[in-house]
Amino acid sequence: MNIAVSPAAERSSARAQVQWSLRWENELRLADHAELAEFFRKSYGPTGAFNAQPFEGSRSWAGARPELRAIGYDARGVAAHLGLLRRFIKVSEVDLLVAELGLYAVRPDLEGLGISHAMRVMYPVLQELGVPFGFGTVRPALERHMTRLVERQGLATLMHGIRVRSTQPDVYPNLSPTRLEDVVVVVFPLGRSISEWPAGTFIDRNGPEL
Repeated sequence: MNIAVSPAAERSSARAQVQWSLRWENELRLADHAELAEFFRKSYGPTGAFNAQPFEGSRSWAGARPELRAIGYDARGVAAHLGLLRRFIKVSEVDLLVAELGLYAVRPDLEGLGISHAMRVMYPVLQELGVPFGFGTVRPALERHMTRLVERQGLATLMHGIRVRSTQPDVYPNLSPTRLEDVVVVVFPLGRSISEWPAGTFIDRNGPEL
């Protein structure tokens, strides 16, 4: 007997088969970096060749290099990725320790996987690291994914009207070594409450975006 399976059911089954692994950067071998680089090229490539360009060869990072990664695997290899890097940022004039989250990607055939799956793996680690806040930025086009996370689980707060300055990952002649962006800021209260996040409309990474 043949039973028809809807595309939504197939995607749900595929998501259920993703197994997550937490990997510190020093644990990754060259083969791991090569596999991740290929994954990022395929994941970011559909949004434009420029977005896939940083991942040439075996380079598995775009700007700053993460110290910890949540990597989802399935039968086809790498399925999803989320990176973490502890760093100091400056919110207006206040230096603040955060765990920056970034380098999020999901394989195109698993687009419905959602960042909430990666965050369920990463969130206990964020709490264990002893940092006051998790921090990230998203382009307005990706805001709906983070909104779901906030609305369903109440883990983060989205902030608008904030400009973020970062250094470029590479310095080129005749181009500014820094980049200033209007993005949506995502803050995860960990060791401190969201009311203790410094007021201000300008954030300086003093380094490249994760």
